[in-house]
Amino acid sequence: MEIASLNYDFFYHQLEAGKRINETCFYFADDEREEEHFLGYMPQCEKPYWVGYCDIPNGAEFPTAQELVTARIFQGKSLQERWQNVRIVSIEGVSLKDWLESLEYFF
Repeated sequence: MEIASLNYDFFYHQLEAGKRINETCFYFADDEREEEHFLGYMPQCEKPYWVGYCDIPNGAEFPTAQELVTARIFQGKSLQERWQNVRIVSIEGVSLKDWLESLEYFF
C-alpha cells in the first residue's frame, strides 16, 4: 500500500522550516477530478512560499508558511481546512514513501 498522506503538524513544520520541501504535488481526494496542485518553498524569493493551480490565476506567493496554509485558495477553503483530504503525489520529485525514507539521512 502506497503512503499518500502526512500528519499536518509534521508537514507544516517541514514547510515552515523550508527543509527538503521545494516542490510538493498533491490533490484533494474529495475533488471529483483529482486535479493536481503544487506548493513549495524558494528561500531566495521575497515571498518564498508559493502555490500553483489554485483559485488564483497563475498561482500565489506568500511571505510565510502560515499565510500559505490559511489562504482560502482551494475552492474557497484553505489547505489547513482541507488537509484531511490531501493526497500527496510527490515531494521533490519522489514518492511520499521515498521522501520520508530520505529524511532519515538528514536528521
